[in-house]
Amino acid sequence: MPERTMHLNVNVVAAGTHPAAWRVPGANPRAFFDPSHYARVAAIAEAGLFDTAFLADNSYLHPEGYPNSGLDPIVTLSAMAAATSRIGLIGSYSTTFHHPYAIARAFTSLDHLSGGRVGWNVVTSRNKPEGDNYGFSELPDCATRYARAAETVEVVTALWDSWAPGALVLDTESGVAVDRDLITPINHVGAHHSVAGPLQLPPSPQGRPLLTQAGGSAGGIELAARFADAVFTSALFIEPAREYYAQLKQAAARYGRSRDSIAIMPGINPVVGSTEAEARRRIAEHDEIAGPPTDPVARFAAWLGVDPAAIDPDRPFPLELLKSTGDTYSSVGFDTSARLYLERNRHRTVRELAGDGRQGHRAVVGSAEQVADDLEIWFRTGAADGFVIQFDTLPGGLELFIDHVVPLLQRKAIFRREYGENTLRERFAVPHTRV
Repeated sequence: MPERTMHLNVNVVAAGTHPAAWRVPGANPRAFFDPSHYARVAAIAEAGLFDTAFLADNSYLHPEGYPNSGLDPIVTLSAMAAATSRIGLIGSYSTTFHHPYAIARAFTSLDHLSGGRVGWNVVTSRNKPEGDNYGFSELPDCATRYARAAETVEVVTALWDSWAPGALVLDTESGVAVDRDLITPINHVGAHHSVAGPLQLPPSPQGRPLLTQAGGSAGGIELAARFADAVFTSALFIEPAREYYAQLKQAAARYGRSRDSIAIMPGINPVVGSTEAEARRRIAEHDEIAGPPTDPVARFAAWLGVDPAAIDPDRPFPLELLKSTGDTYSSVGFDTSARLYLERNRHRTVRELAGDGRQGHRAVVGSAEQVADDLEIWFRTGAADGFVIQFDTLPGGLELFIDHVVPLLQRKAIFRREYGENTLRERFAVPHTRV
Protein backbone atom coordinates (compact mmCIF):
# COMPACT_ATOMS: atom_id res chain seq x y z
CA MET A 1 0.00 0.00 0.00
CA PRO A 2 1.50 3.40 -0.98
CA GLU A 3 2.50 5.69 1.86
CA ARG A 4 -0.06 8.34 2.73
CA THR A 5 0.70 11.81 1.36
CA MET A 6 -0.94 15.12 2.11
CA HIS A 7 -3.32 17.03 -0.14
CA LEU A 8 -2.43 20.64 -0.95
CA ASN A 9 -5.09 22.93 -2.36
CA VAL A 10 -4.77 26.61 -3.25
CA ASN A 11 -7.74 28.85 -2.47
CA VAL A 12 -7.62 31.34 -5.34
CA VAL A 13 -8.77 34.54 -3.62
CA ALA A 14 -8.32 37.08 -6.43
CA ALA A 15 -5.00 38.91 -5.85
CA GLY A 16 -4.57 37.36 -2.37
CA THR A 17 -6.05 37.62 1.10
CA HIS A 18 -4.16 40.70 2.27
CA PRO A 19 -6.07 43.95 1.65
CA ALA A 20 -2.98 45.36 -0.07
CA ALA A 21 -2.45 42.29 -2.29
CA TRP A 22 -3.67 44.05 -5.42
CA ARG A 23 -1.32 47.00 -4.77
CA VAL A 24 2.00 45.27 -4.07
CA PRO A 25 4.72 45.42 -6.76
CA GLY A 26 4.00 42.97 -9.57
CA ALA A 27 0.35 42.44 -8.61
CA ASN A 28 -2.49 42.39 -11.14
CA PRO A 29 -4.99 45.07 -10.02
CA ARG A 30 -7.60 43.53 -12.33
CA ALA A 31 -7.27 40.11 -10.69
CA PHE A 32 -10.82 39.72 -9.41
CA PHE A 33 -12.34 40.00 -12.91
CA ASP A 34 -9.44 38.81 -15.10
CA PRO A 35 -9.81 35.16 -16.19
CA SER A 36 -6.16 35.06 -17.25
CA HIS A 37 -5.11 35.73 -13.63
CA TYR A 38 -7.01 32.67 -12.40
CA ALA A 39 -5.64 30.58 -15.25
CA ARG A 40 -2.09 31.70 -14.40
CA VAL A 41 -2.48 30.85 -10.70
CA ALA A 42 -3.88 27.40 -11.58
CA ALA A 43 -0.96 26.74 -13.93
CA ILE A 44 1.57 27.77 -11.26
CA ALA A 45 -0.14 25.53 -8.69
CA GLU A 46 -0.04 22.67 -11.19
CA ALA A 47 3.71 23.20 -11.67
CA GLY A 48 3.95 22.88 -7.88
CA LEU A 49 1.99 19.58 -8.00
CA PHE A 50 -0.94 20.90 -5.95
CA ASP A 51 -4.00 18.65 -5.77
CA THR A 52 -6.51 21.36 -6.64
CA ALA A 53 -7.18 25.02 -7.25
CA PHE A 54 -10.31 26.00 -5.34
CA LEU A 55 -12.77 28.85 -5.88
CA ALA A 56 -14.97 30.10 -3.07
CA ASP A 57 -17.85 32.34 -4.10
CA ASN A 58 -20.05 35.15 -2.82
CA SER A 59 -22.79 36.64 -4.99
CA TYR A 60 -22.59 40.22 -3.77
CA LEU A 61 -20.25 43.20 -3.79
CA HIS A 62 -18.58 43.66 -0.40
CA PRO A 63 -19.29 47.16 0.93
CA GLU A 64 -15.62 48.08 1.34
CA GLY A 65 -12.12 47.15 0.25
CA TYR A 66 -10.94 45.28 -2.82
CA PRO A 67 -13.52 42.83 -4.26
CA ASN A 68 -12.22 39.30 -3.76
CA SER A 69 -15.07 37.56 -5.55
CA GLY A 70 -16.42 38.53 -8.94
CA LEU A 71 -16.34 36.06 -11.81
CA ASP A 72 -18.82 33.19 -11.86
CA PRO A 73 -17.01 30.03 -10.68
CA ILE A 74 -18.26 27.84 -13.53
CA VAL A 75 -16.98 30.25 -16.17
CA THR A 76 -13.71 30.80 -14.30
CA LEU A 77 -13.05 27.08 -13.87
CA SER A 78 -13.48 26.69 -17.62
CA ALA A 79 -10.64 29.16 -18.21
CA MET A 80 -8.51 27.40 -15.60
CA ALA A 81 -9.20 24.01 -17.20
CA ALA A 82 -8.04 25.28 -20.58
CA ALA A 83 -4.73 26.46 -19.07
CA THR A 84 -3.94 23.20 -17.22
CA SER A 85 -3.97 19.45 -17.73
CA ARG A 86 -3.48 17.73 -14.34
CA ILE A 87 -4.51 19.89 -11.39
CA GLY A 88 -8.00 19.42 -9.92
CA LEU A 89 -10.47 22.31 -10.13
CA ILE A 90 -13.09 22.81 -7.41
CA GLY A 91 -15.82 25.46 -7.46
CA SER A 92 -18.44 26.53 -4.93
CA TYR A 93 -22.10 26.54 -5.96
CA SER A 94 -24.93 27.30 -3.57
CA THR A 95 -27.73 24.85 -2.86
CA THR A 96 -29.87 27.75 -1.63
CA PHE A 97 -29.67 29.76 -4.85
CA HIS A 98 -29.17 27.17 -7.61
CA HIS A 99 -31.44 24.43 -8.92
CA PRO A 100 -30.08 20.86 -8.75
CA TYR A 101 -30.55 20.19 -12.47
CA ALA A 102 -28.50 23.29 -13.33
CA ILE A 103 -25.80 22.22 -10.85
CA ALA A 104 -25.64 18.66 -12.21
CA ARG A 105 -25.45 19.84 -15.81
CA ALA A 106 -22.85 22.55 -15.16
CA PHE A 107 -20.42 20.35 -13.23
CA THR A 108 -20.80 17.39 -15.60
CA SER A 109 -20.05 19.75 -18.48
CA LEU A 110 -16.95 21.03 -16.67
CA ASP A 111 -15.81 17.51 -15.89
CA HIS A 112 -16.01 16.56 -19.57
CA LEU A 113 -14.20 19.77 -20.48
CA SER A 114 -11.38 19.10 -18.01
CA GLY A 115 -11.02 15.35 -18.51
CA GLY A 116 -12.29 14.37 -15.06
CA ARG A 117 -10.64 16.99 -12.85
CA VAL A 118 -13.62 18.85 -11.37
CA GLY A 119 -15.20 19.02 -7.93
CA TRP A 120 -18.32 20.73 -6.57
CA ASN A 121 -17.96 22.50 -3.22
CA VAL A 122 -21.43 22.33 -1.67
CA VAL A 123 -22.32 25.57 0.14
CA THR A 124 -25.60 26.69 1.71
CA SER A 125 -24.97 30.50 1.67
CA ARG A 126 -25.47 32.45 4.88
CA ASN A 127 -24.84 36.08 3.89
CA LYS A 128 -27.89 38.32 3.85
CA PRO A 129 -26.66 40.45 0.90
CA GLU A 130 -26.57 37.30 -1.23
CA GLY A 131 -30.13 36.49 -0.24
CA ASP A 132 -31.17 40.03 -1.16
CA ASN A 133 -29.66 39.57 -4.63
CA TYR A 134 -31.61 36.34 -5.17
CA GLY A 135 -34.91 37.75 -3.96
CA PHE A 136 -34.97 36.33 -0.42
CA SER A 137 -36.59 38.71 2.07
CA GLU A 138 -34.98 36.52 4.71
CA LEU A 139 -32.63 33.57 4.34
CA PRO A 140 -33.77 30.22 5.73
CA ASP A 141 -32.35 29.25 9.10
CA CYS A 142 -29.34 26.96 9.38
CA ALA A 143 -31.35 23.73 9.78
CA THR A 144 -33.55 24.49 6.78
CA ARG A 145 -30.57 25.41 4.60
CA TYR A 146 -28.86 22.12 5.40
CA ALA A 147 -32.04 20.11 4.82
CA ARG A 148 -32.35 21.74 1.39
CA ALA A 149 -28.65 21.10 0.76
CA ALA A 150 -29.00 17.39 1.56
CA GLU A 151 -31.94 17.04 -0.81
CA THR A 152 -30.14 19.02 -3.50
CA VAL A 153 -27.09 16.74 -3.30
CA GLU A 154 -29.37 13.69 -3.44
CA VAL A 155 -30.96 15.01 -6.64
CA VAL A 156 -27.67 16.04 -8.24
CA THR A 157 -26.03 12.68 -7.58
CA ALA A 158 -29.13 10.84 -8.83
CA LEU A 159 -28.95 12.85 -12.05
CA TRP A 160 -25.25 12.05 -12.38
CA ASP A 161 -26.13 8.35 -12.03
CA SER A 162 -29.15 8.43 -14.37
CA TRP A 163 -27.06 6.96 -17.21
CA ALA A 164 -26.15 3.35 -16.43
CA PRO A 165 -22.91 1.80 -17.71
CA GLY A 166 -23.32 0.96 -21.39
CA ALA A 167 -25.92 3.66 -22.03
CA LEU A 168 -23.58 5.54 -24.35
CA VAL A 169 -23.33 3.44 -27.53
CA LEU A 170 -22.23 5.74 -30.39
CA ASP A 171 -22.41 2.96 -32.97
CA THR A 172 -22.10 4.81 -36.28
CA GLU A 173 -22.89 1.72 -38.37
CA SER A 174 -26.17 0.85 -36.66
CA GLY A 175 -27.07 4.45 -36.02
CA VAL A 176 -27.59 3.84 -32.29
CA ALA A 177 -26.23 6.73 -30.23
CA VAL A 178 -27.57 5.77 -26.81
CA ASP A 179 -29.39 2.84 -25.24
CA ARG A 180 -32.55 4.50 -23.91
CA ASP A 181 -33.30 1.48 -21.71
CA LEU A 182 -30.20 2.29 -19.69
CA ILE A 183 -31.09 5.96 -19.17
CA THR A 184 -33.57 6.32 -16.31
CA PRO A 185 -35.64 9.28 -15.10
CA ILE A 186 -35.15 10.00 -11.42
CA ASN A 187 -38.72 11.30 -10.84
CA HIS A 188 -37.74 13.03 -7.62
CA VAL A 189 -40.42 14.77 -5.58
CA GLY A 190 -39.28 16.17 -2.24
CA ALA A 191 -39.75 18.97 0.24
CA HIS A 192 -37.66 21.40 -1.80
CA HIS A 193 -37.39 20.05 -5.33
CA SER A 194 -39.34 18.26 -8.05
CA VAL A 195 -37.05 16.96 -10.80
CA ALA A 196 -37.92 14.41 -13.47
CA GLY A 197 -34.56 13.75 -15.09
CA PRO A 198 -32.61 12.07 -16.52
CA LEU A 199 -29.59 14.30 -17.12
CA GLN A 200 -29.03 15.09 -20.80
CA LEU A 201 -25.31 14.26 -20.58
CA PRO A 202 -23.51 10.92 -20.14
CA PRO A 203 -21.38 10.44 -17.01
CA SER A 204 -18.16 12.39 -16.83
CA PRO A 205 -14.73 10.73 -16.99
CA GLN A 206 -14.61 10.16 -13.22
CA GLY A 207 -18.20 8.91 -12.92
CA ARG A 208 -19.26 11.97 -10.99
CA PRO A 209 -17.38 15.10 -9.89
CA LEU A 210 -15.70 15.11 -6.49
CA LEU A 211 -17.92 16.45 -3.69
CA THR A 212 -16.46 18.81 -1.09
CA GLN A 213 -18.11 20.68 1.75
CA ALA A 214 -17.32 22.95 4.68
CA GLY A 215 -19.32 23.30 7.85
CA GLY A 216 -18.80 23.08 11.60
CA SER A 217 -22.45 23.01 12.65
CA ALA A 218 -24.27 19.77 13.42
CA GLY A 219 -26.03 20.01 10.06
CA GLY A 220 -22.75 20.66 8.27
CA ILE A 221 -21.06 17.68 9.89
CA GLU A 222 -23.92 15.36 8.96
CA LEU A 223 -23.99 16.62 5.37
CA ALA A 224 -20.24 16.10 5.08
CA ALA A 225 -20.33 12.66 6.71
CA ARG A 226 -23.05 11.52 4.34
CA PHE A 227 -21.86 12.93 1.02
CA ALA A 228 -18.47 14.67 1.03
CA ASP A 229 -15.29 13.20 -0.41
CA ALA A 230 -13.29 16.06 1.13
CA VAL A 231 -14.07 18.61 3.83
CA PHE A 232 -12.67 22.10 4.28
CA THR A 233 -12.48 23.17 7.93
CA SER A 234 -11.54 26.09 10.14
CA ALA A 235 -9.12 24.99 12.88
CA LEU A 236 -6.85 27.33 14.81
CA PHE A 237 -5.51 24.79 17.33
CA ILE A 238 -4.36 21.24 16.88
CA GLU A 239 -6.24 19.60 19.78
CA PRO A 240 -9.73 20.65 18.61
CA ALA A 241 -8.67 19.83 15.06
CA ARG A 242 -7.88 16.26 16.12
CA GLU A 243 -11.24 16.02 17.88
CA TYR A 244 -13.09 17.26 14.79
CA TYR A 245 -11.07 14.90 12.58
CA ALA A 246 -12.04 11.89 14.71
CA GLN A 247 -15.66 13.05 15.03
CA LEU A 248 -16.15 13.42 11.29
CA LYS A 249 -14.45 10.12 10.45
CA GLN A 250 -16.74 8.39 12.97
CA ALA A 251 -19.79 10.16 11.55
CA ALA A 252 -18.87 8.92 8.07
CA ALA A 253 -18.79 5.37 9.42
CA ARG A 254 -22.45 5.72 10.45
CA TYR A 255 -23.26 6.00 6.75
CA GLY A 256 -21.29 2.86 5.94
CA ARG A 257 -18.23 4.74 4.74
CA SER A 258 -14.60 4.00 5.54
CA ARG A 259 -12.39 6.49 7.39
CA ASP A 260 -10.26 6.88 4.28
CA SER A 261 -13.23 7.85 2.10
CA ILE A 262 -13.27 11.42 3.40
CA ALA A 263 -10.29 13.81 3.46
CA ILE A 264 -10.24 16.55 6.09
CA MET A 265 -8.36 19.71 5.17
CA PRO A 266 -8.11 22.75 7.46
CA GLY A 267 -7.53 26.19 6.01
CA ILE A 268 -4.19 27.90 6.64
CA ASN A 269 -2.57 31.25 5.82
CA PRO A 270 1.18 30.67 5.45
CA VAL A 271 3.58 33.59 5.15
CA VAL A 272 7.05 32.34 4.23
CA GLY A 273 10.40 34.08 4.63
CA SER A 274 14.04 33.04 4.87
CA THR A 275 13.50 33.53 8.63
CA GLU A 276 10.47 34.16 10.80
CA ALA A 277 11.61 37.78 11.18
CA GLU A 278 11.62 38.20 7.41
CA ALA A 279 8.14 36.67 7.13
CA ARG A 280 6.83 39.11 9.73
CA ARG A 281 8.51 41.98 7.88
CA ARG A 282 6.58 40.88 4.80
CA ILE A 283 3.31 41.22 6.73
CA ALA A 284 4.36 44.62 8.08
CA GLU A 285 5.29 45.87 4.61
CA HIS A 286 1.92 44.83 3.23
CA ASP A 287 0.16 46.45 6.20
CA GLU A 288 2.03 49.67 5.49
CA ILE A 289 0.89 49.62 1.86
CA ALA A 290 -2.70 48.99 2.96
CA GLY A 291 -2.62 52.00 5.30
CA PRO A 292 -5.03 53.08 8.05
CA PRO A 293 -8.33 52.50 6.20
CA THR A 294 -7.65 48.76 6.27
CA ASP A 295 -5.22 48.51 9.16
CA PRO A 296 -4.67 45.18 10.95
CA VAL A 297 -6.88 46.08 13.93
CA ALA A 298 -9.80 47.02 11.67
CA ARG A 299 -9.34 43.77 9.72
CA PHE A 300 -9.22 41.78 12.94
CA ALA A 301 -12.47 43.40 14.10
CA ALA A 302 -14.10 42.66 10.74
CA TRP A 303 -13.04 39.00 10.99
CA LEU A 304 -14.80 38.80 14.37
CA GLY A 305 -17.84 40.74 13.18
CA VAL A 306 -17.49 43.55 15.72
CA ASP A 307 -17.30 47.34 15.49
CA PRO A 308 -13.63 48.47 15.62
CA ALA A 309 -14.71 51.45 17.73
CA ALA A 310 -15.89 49.06 20.45
CA ILE A 311 -12.42 47.63 21.13
CA ASP A 312 -9.27 49.14 22.60
CA PRO A 313 -6.30 48.00 20.46
CA ASP A 314 -3.98 48.07 23.47
CA ARG A 315 -6.10 45.87 25.73
CA PRO A 316 -7.22 42.22 25.48
CA PHE A 317 -10.33 41.56 23.41
CA PRO A 318 -13.59 41.68 25.44
CA LEU A 319 -15.13 38.26 24.87
CA GLU A 320 -18.63 39.53 25.62
CA LEU A 321 -18.63 41.28 22.23
CA LEU A 322 -18.61 37.98 20.34
CA LYS A 323 -21.92 37.00 18.80
CA SER A 324 -23.40 33.63 19.71
CA THR A 325 -22.76 30.73 17.35
CA GLY A 326 -25.39 29.13 15.20
CA ASP A 327 -27.55 32.11 14.23
CA THR A 328 -28.85 32.44 10.67
CA TYR A 329 -25.94 34.41 9.29
CA SER A 330 -22.98 33.06 11.24
CA SER A 331 -20.56 30.25 10.46
CA VAL A 332 -20.43 27.90 13.43
CA GLY A 333 -16.97 26.64 12.48
CA PHE A 334 -15.46 30.11 12.28
CA ASP A 335 -17.28 31.37 15.39
CA THR A 336 -16.15 28.43 17.50
CA SER A 337 -12.55 28.73 16.31
CA ALA A 338 -12.52 32.48 16.94
CA ARG A 339 -13.86 32.13 20.48
CA LEU A 340 -11.31 29.45 21.35
CA TYR A 341 -8.49 31.53 19.84
CA LEU A 342 -9.45 34.58 21.93
CA GLU A 343 -9.90 32.58 25.12
CA ARG A 344 -6.41 31.11 24.72
CA ASN A 345 -4.93 34.55 24.09
CA ARG A 346 -6.57 36.52 26.90
CA HIS A 347 -3.15 37.87 27.93
CA ARG A 348 -2.43 39.47 24.53
CA THR A 349 -3.68 42.81 23.27
CA VAL A 350 -5.89 43.22 20.22
CA ARG A 351 -3.00 44.92 18.42
CA GLU A 352 -0.74 41.93 19.08
CA LEU A 353 -3.38 39.47 17.87
CA ALA A 354 -4.03 41.57 14.77
CA GLY A 355 -0.33 41.38 13.94
CA ASP A 356 -0.51 37.60 13.54
CA GLY A 357 -1.60 38.04 9.93
CA ARG A 358 -4.81 36.07 10.44
CA GLN A 359 -7.49 36.07 7.72
CA GLY A 360 -10.12 33.74 9.18
CA HIS A 361 -7.85 30.68 9.21
CA ARG A 362 -4.72 29.68 11.10
CA ALA A 363 -1.70 31.82 10.28
CA VAL A 364 1.62 29.96 9.89
CA VAL A 365 4.32 32.63 9.79
CA GLY A 366 7.99 31.70 9.57
CA SER A 367 10.79 30.15 7.59
CA ALA A 368 10.12 27.42 5.05
CA GLU A 369 11.40 24.88 7.59
CA GLN A 370 9.02 26.16 10.27
CA VAL A 371 6.04 26.04 7.91
CA ALA A 372 6.89 22.54 6.63
CA ASP A 373 7.41 21.21 10.17
CA ASP A 374 4.09 22.69 11.26
CA LEU A 375 2.17 21.04 8.42
CA GLU A 376 3.91 17.73 9.07
CA ILE A 377 2.84 17.70 12.71
CA TRP A 378 -0.81 18.30 11.82
CA PHE A 379 -0.66 15.69 9.06
CA ARG A 380 1.05 12.95 11.05
CA THR A 381 -0.89 13.32 14.31
CA GLY A 382 -4.50 12.94 13.18
CA ALA A 383 -5.43 16.59 12.66
CA ALA A 384 -5.42 16.86 8.86
CA ASP A 385 -5.24 14.92 5.61
CA GLY A 386 -4.12 18.06 3.84
CA PHE A 387 -4.68 21.80 3.72
CA VAL A 388 -6.60 24.48 1.86
CA ILE A 389 -4.07 27.27 1.56
CA GLN A 390 -4.84 30.96 1.30
CA PHE A 391 -1.90 33.15 0.33
CA ASP A 392 -1.37 36.78 1.23
CA THR A 393 -0.59 37.57 -2.41
CA LEU A 394 -1.22 35.65 -5.62
CA PRO A 395 0.70 34.36 -7.36
CA GLY A 396 3.66 35.64 -5.29
CA GLY A 397 2.86 33.87 -2.02
CA LEU A 398 2.08 30.64 -3.88
CA GLU A 399 5.39 30.78 -5.75
CA LEU A 400 7.33 31.26 -2.50
CA PHE A 401 5.56 28.24 -0.99
CA ILE A 402 6.24 26.06 -4.04
CA ASP A 403 9.89 27.07 -4.26
CA HIS A 404 10.75 26.70 -0.58
CA VAL A 405 8.14 24.64 1.33
CA VAL A 406 7.12 21.98 -1.21
CA PRO A 407 10.69 20.57 -1.58
CA LEU A 408 10.88 20.15 2.20
CA LEU A 409 7.55 18.29 2.27
CA GLN A 410 8.83 16.05 -0.52
CA ARG A 411 12.01 15.29 1.44
CA LYS A 412 9.82 14.33 4.39
CA ALA A 413 8.06 11.88 2.01
CA ILE A 414 4.65 13.41 2.73
CA PHE A 415 4.01 15.10 -0.62
CA ARG A 416 4.13 13.80 -4.18
CA ARG A 417 7.03 14.29 -6.58
CA GLU A 418 4.86 13.83 -9.66
CA TYR A 419 1.24 13.42 -10.64
CA GLY A 420 0.33 9.77 -10.88
CA GLU A 421 -3.44 9.89 -11.30
CA ASN A 422 -5.64 11.03 -14.17
CA THR A 423 -8.87 12.05 -12.43
CA LEU A 424 -9.52 13.99 -9.25
CA ARG A 425 -11.32 11.03 -7.67
CA GLU A 426 -8.28 8.85 -8.29
CA ARG A 427 -6.08 11.46 -6.61
CA PHE A 428 -8.27 11.43 -3.50
CA ALA A 429 -8.61 7.62 -3.69
CA VAL A 430 -12.42 7.77 -3.74
CA PRO A 431 -13.60 5.94 -6.88
CA HIS A 432 -17.23 6.49 -7.78
CA THR A 433 -19.56 3.67 -6.75
CA ARG A 434 -23.09 3.83 -8.14
CA VAL A 435 -25.85 3.61 -5.56
